[in-house]
Formats: sequence, C-alpha cells, structure tokens
Amino acid sequence: MKNLSQTNYSSALQTVRDLKEKHGKGWSAIRPENAARMVAQNRFKTGLDIAKYTAGIMRKDMAEYDADSSNYTQSLGCWHGFVAQQKMIAVKKHHETTNKKYLYLSGWMVAALRSEFGPLPDQSMHEKTTVPALIAEIYDFLRQADAIELNDLFKRLENGEDVLDQIDNFETHIVPIIADIDAGFGNEEATYLLTKKMIQAGACAIQIENQVSDAKQCGHQDGKVTVPHEDFIAKLNAIRYAFLELGIDDGIIVARTDSEGASLTQKLPVSKEPGDLASQYLAFVEVEELDINNAKEDDVLLKRDGKLVRPVRLANGLYKFKKASNIDRVVLDCITSLQNGADLLWIETPTPNVKQIAHMVNRVKTVVPNAKLVYNNSPSFNWTLNFRNQVYEEMLAEGENMTTYDRNNLMDSQYDGSELCHRADEKIKTFQKDGARDAGIFHHLITLPTYHTTALHMNDLTQGYFGEEGMLAYVKGVQRQEIRKGISCVKHQRMAGSDLGDDHKTFFAGDNALKAGGEGNTSNQFEVKTSSNEPQLV
Repeated sequence: MKNLSQTNYSSALQTVRDLKEKHGKGWSAIRPENAARMVAQNRFKTGLDIAKYTAGIMRKDMAEYDADSSNYTQSLGCWHGFVAQQKMIAVKKHHETTNKKYLYLSGWMVAALRSEFGPLPDQSMHEKTTVPALIAEIYDFLRQADAIELNDLFKRLENGEDVLDQIDNFETHIVPIIADIDAGFGNEEATYLLTKKMIQAGACAIQIENQVSDAKQCGHQDGKVTVPHEDFIAKLNAIRYAFLELGIDDGIIVARTDSEGASLTQKLPVSKEPGDLASQYLAFVEVEELDINNAKEDDVLLKRDGKLVRPVRLANGLYKFKKASNIDRVVLDCITSLQNGADLLWIETPTPNVKQIAHMVNRVKTVVPNAKLVYNNSPSFNWTLNFRNQVYEEMLAEGENMTTYDRNNLMDSQYDGSELCHRADEKIKTFQKDGARDAGIFHHLITLPTYHTTALHMNDLTQGYFGEEGMLAYVKGVQRQEIRKGISCVKHQRMAGSDLGDDHKTFFAGDNALKAGGEGNTSNQFEVKTSSNEPQLV
C-alpha cells in the first residue's frame, strides 16, 4: 500500500479508502475525503523532508545559473515565521511562482531580535539553539500557508468547482533557506552538532564564516579576526559530514570570507613544507626582521627567506596581517574553500561595487571556473551615497561639468531629481542583474530588510496615531491599504488558522463542532465584492 506521506490528494484518497475498508467499523467515522485533504495540506512531514526537497531546488538553480547568468536567485532575511510566511504569500501573489525566490536567516537578526538575553550585537553571543528553532518556526508558518490556501481550494472543490488539477499541482510556499551559522559557535564538533539541528529543522544550505568563533564580529564592523585555512576546512568537513549523516547528499555549503576587512589572526598555523597552505597564510602576516640577539624573552620568531623575522603581535596576543594583503587573502580563501568542499562563496565587501566584486571573483574563476557567489545587498551600505559617488566619478571622467554638485554632500535631497540621481538609481536598480552577469553572483539577498521596514512602519504609524490623525492613521495607512491590495492577513483570524481549525473540528466532531466562523464573526466585514480593480478578499 502506498505511503500516505508520498501521495497527492487523488492517490491519498484511494489509500485512505483502502485503509478504511481494511479496518472496518472502527474507522466508520473517518471520511477518506477529509483524511486525504489533510495529507495534501501537509506535504512535508519533517524538517528533513524539507531539506531534501529544497537542496534539490538549489542544485537545479545553480546548474541553470551556470548555463545562463540571468537565472540568479534572490532572498530577503526573515526574523520570524510570520514574516517569512507573508513574504512567500506575497511572492506567489505578485510573481505567480516561488521559482528562484529563497529565504535567508540572518545571524545578525537572530542576535538582535530573538535571543533570550535580549537585543545583542552580531558577535555570536546568542544561544545556539535559537537558530534551528527559528528555522523550524519559519517552516511551520510556511506549511500553514500551504494548508490555508489548499483549504480554500478544497472548499471550492466541495462546492462543485473543477479545481482538482490546481490541488494536485499546487505550488508550495516551502522554498530553500540559506541559514547563517556564524563562525560555527565553537570548534568543529560544535559546528557539526549545530549543523545537524539546523538541517533537521529544514535548512538545506549552511553559511559559515572564517572568523574566530569567540571573537566573531559583524562583517561590516571593525575588529574581525580570521582563522587559518586548516581550521576553516575542518568546519567545512563537519558540515558536510552532518549533511551526509542525515541523508541530505546534495546539501549546500556557503563559505564566507571576511578577509577583505579583517586585519588580524589569532593563530599562526604550522607549515610542514614550503608553499603549503599554512606557509601561504603565514606569508600574509606582517613581520619585522631582527637579529637573534635582539629577540626578547619568549618572542615568537619565524624563518622567512633565510632570515629571522618576528611577527607583529598586539598586546592582546593577536597577529597583524600585512597592509594591502586583504584582496589576495580573499582570493586564496575562496579558492581553498571551493577546493575543500564548499559549494558557494560569500565575500563581505566595504561597498556594493560590481567592478570591485568582479575583480576578486574573476581571479577565483581562473582556478575554479564555475565559482559562484552569494552576495549580501546589505543595509549596512549607504546605497544612495555609494552609487551617487560612483556616478559622480563616471560623469567626471566623461567630462561633465560637476560644479553644481557638492561632492561632500551628495545625499542632499536637492539632488533627488538630478541627472546624477537618475543614473545612480538606475545602477541600483540593475545592480543584481549586473552583479549576476559580471561578478558571478548566483544569489542576492538583503540580510535585514524587515528589521528596517518594521522600524520605518512603526515610526509612521506612531506619528499619526498618537497625533492629530488618531485612528485614521491606522485605517488609512494600514487597514485600507490591506483591503485594497488584497493582503491576506487583513482577515487575521483566518491567517492564524481559524477557518482551517473550523474545518478540522467538523471532520472530528461533525455537527457537534463548535466553530468560530459564522454570522457573528466580524471578519465577514472584509469579504468585499470588487467593483473596479480591487481584489476580492476570501
């Protein structure tokens, strides 16, 4: 007999009918149509089911990008299951498909918004378990979105509409999630254990950075300390072993390097032969030549090119890298990661400049031709200022008269309608397409979009609600917009599962079910009929 978890509605229906016949009177109250409907509304029974399914999607998308760079993928960072749910509902509504639309789980937002310690900086101080817990929460909300949308289709089926094909070919809200494990929260064993929890929660792609775990900093802050390649490779291995142990044979590892902005290392690796990885890493360390007689007691010394040298060491024991070595270190980090099991790269950069990103990625591609990048379209960048600066330089090089612009104040709103502004905004608009084509960027993401949109929307609502507009601020700025734009959660009871629960209670208790729906439910006020182009809320 077919496994129910592997079936669509039509086949599940027959399976339950067979089961009912087998079990006889004891199953007399079970309606095959209801049971099959519940099976179809919960396609993914475990997080591992999700991880297997989404890993396959990412591998397909990576191959399609290799064939055509216009097939890049995108995501937005989500710090709550509801945020992820509403994002994917909106994706299906506006773009009709979830194809090449992912989710991103940002360690920064976990630290800032989800830690039991309270708001924290992005320094791996939050609880390890918070990350897999958020992954599980996100997929719970996405499964609920599936159930709610399918429930509406089943109601239409019961009313005689021909929607069976839509049910059997339903596109799920479940999409890949790229999950940030920071620097692994400890040694390679700790990385392995946490990775397993993240995969079991549903993650098919793990992003890990080459910073020291106990000194981790946000990629857009100072004070970053990287680890030798051997240490990072051990963590890449730990992640791959976790994927393989759990049966996710095509799991994705995203190897992030912070070397572009990192100037320090905590360890000096041991070189076993000239030119090995440890030797290449040590070559980047800043040193000073000295005579053995001038060495201090307990100094750390190296032999380089037949000479005795002393690595420059700070009072805290950290070692400095040579100035202007950062790009070479980035390239070596990337090549080494890809040669040791990583699937995708992540390079933290100081500004969003396609040419600068391409310069590094193209050097990597000379060794690994299909190297691909996950790029952070970060809110830490001042996008307006960065691109106005880029365009200013271009216009200057083209011989334009730039005397009307104050180079030190290009953010000023007086330039918002200028030629410089239009050109800069166009470059921002095409940044993802340009980066995919010219800089090997397979996946574009914004780490913290809903952190900022929440703050912005609360600012605007608060200004009016506690001011002269009063309740009109909410009605005009929120509810009326929800109604007219067809936002699903305007009927928040339905979005939270009330209608779905009513149907389930009817399955279980029949006419005795005490349901929340009915004439007295105020949500009925939102069932408006379209008179123009306004959507009908159901």
